[in-house]
Amino acid sequence: MVGKIFITRQGYDPQLGKHVKDPYLGDSPSLGACRPDIRKALKEGDHIFTISGRVPQANQYIMGGFEIDQKIDADIAYARFPEQRLQQRQDGQLTGNIIIDQTGKQHSLDDHNGFDRRIKNYIVGKNLIALSEPAEIAIGREQTLEALQDILHRQGDSPFAVVGRFGTKLTEEQVIELRKWLRSIKGTVN
Repeated sequence: MVGKIFITRQGYDPQLGKHVKDPYLGDSPSLGACRPDIRKALKEGDHIFTISGRVPQANQYIMGGFEIDQKIDADIAYARFPEQRLQQRQDGQLTGNIIIDQTGKQHSLDDHNGFDRRIKNYIVGKNLIALSEPAEIAIGREQTLEALQDILHRQGDSPFAVVGRFGTKLTEEQVIELRKWLRSIKGTVN
């Protein structure tokens, strides 16, 4: 078991910024179209953790993480997870991380390049631990930088400085420590 931690795009923060559509950290956690490098490299039993994007008014935080249960093709994901099909929300933002349409072609709302590369290795997760309640998020914002420094044994003045542009590979021990840290926050609030 290994893992990967990465930062979402600037401005993507589920509480104070744009809606985070990929990864999906809900009932059936998944990583669908983003980070094909991570989806290709990791295997079942490995873990993925995500840090919110930078927003001007608040610290970034580790939004959550999950274990990889399966890697499937986008057409299978389309049939199994209709709620994760790409669509536009009422506020105009996109949601959903399955970027194919009913014919298997690139969805008209998806304007990224590399479609063929981005539909492989749709990751279905399990054992999600996510900071979703306002009190949990507040603690996460307060503690994330120090937790990253301690767990990754790296210094930096921001999550980006610690994790880097492309994210950081995690050892089994680091995966266990991150999950323990996230559980401790959830245990403090509940």
